[in-house]
Amino acid sequence: MRRYTLPRDTYYGKGSLEALKGLEGKRAIVVVGGGSMKRSGFLDKAVDYLKEAGMEVELFEGVEPDPSVETVMKGAKAMQAFEPDWIVAMGGGSPIDAAKAMWAFYEHPEVTFEDLCIPFTFPKLRTKARFAAISSTSGTATEVTAFSVITDYEKGIKYPLADFEITPDVAILDPDIVASMPQSLIANTGMDALTHAVEAYVSIANSPFTDPLAIKAIQMVFEYLEKSYNGDMEAREQMHYAQCLAGQAFSNALLGIVHSMAHKTGAVFSTGHVVHGYANAMYLPYVIQYNKKDENTLKRYGEIGKAIGLKGTDEEITNELIEKIRELSKKFEIKLNLKDFGIKEEEFNEKIAAISEHAVADACTGSNPRGIDTSNMEKLFRYVYEGKDVDF
Repeated sequence: MRRYTLPRDTYYGKGSLEALKGLEGKRAIVVVGGGSMKRSGFLDKAVDYLKEAGMEVELFEGVEPDPSVETVMKGAKAMQAFEPDWIVAMGGGSPIDAAKAMWAFYEHPEVTFEDLCIPFTFPKLRTKARFAAISSTSGTATEVTAFSVITDYEKGIKYPLADFEITPDVAILDPDIVASMPQSLIANTGMDALTHAVEAYVSIANSPFTDPLAIKAIQMVFEYLEKSYNGDMEAREQMHYAQCLAGQAFSNALLGIVHSMAHKTGAVFSTGHVVHGYANAMYLPYVIQYNKKDENTLKRYGEIGKAIGLKGTDEEITNELIEKIRELSKKFEIKLNLKDFGIKEEEFNEKIAAISEHAVADACTGSNPRGIDTSNMEKLFRYVYEGKDVDF
């Protein structure tokens, strides 16, 4: 038996933030990031709508990019003191991901972070609060997914938390909120959305429910992402919906080793953070080359290519798909390998064995269509570092 889970309600279109007025409750805590929602005025709007709904409102501000375990625990304590019946997370993937984890610790103070790291073992939520998510970026789709990514900075590891319990009750997709995204964010989050859809389509957990969502998202990304990057507001709205479709697909079909690799390299190198969507864009072509050795997966990549108008054999189409992904990366000034990104070779060689071990153990690895062990993961990473075509 399998399960397919989405938010109870998704509100979309210009001005859909106003849907907050329809929430019923006594107290709402709003979890936000570094201040962009406040500067743009959307935080004040959200608070006003919640007050209009008759709720007392408290803010938890300052969630950092790639939120830490410490921030999650601090937020959970704030919730335990305030006792909200609505948790409203607003911003990019970071505040929404953080708020999902805070929610678990608010309702179950006895659980440990290690407990939550075991996929699909969360305790029952919604005994104290429900959850509304408002995304300010077009990529992570965490507003509709059963996932959260939290970073342990002491270990330098990102941990994907996974359970249908943390799928939000309400998702709000207001294109007004993403109108002012900077180009780098548009590129990185857009490539993240593309990776979500591609990995969901070839995942071993794909299904007739997720395939149409993944394919439509891929078609929309290739049609709208570059236009959005270049300032087309209609395209930006469509990308906001495309990433949501990709999120609905991967929340139910799961992901693959592109994400495993990105999770385990984001915070580990001294030369600086490897932004998640940027890492996905870098790694995706190499993982397609690795996965296409599996005959059924090659056929699935062929279906993706045909959906965006590519012609030829599955092998030819897949190779062209790889080139189209790299062409997008070049247009967005995304480097195509770790060496060009600036990772020092000595540090890479020193850390790659542990990184590979952690990547194989990542929650996303099990649904990748072609199996991989630590030795082959390290081998794959070395191809990515040098920028060489994967041939094993």
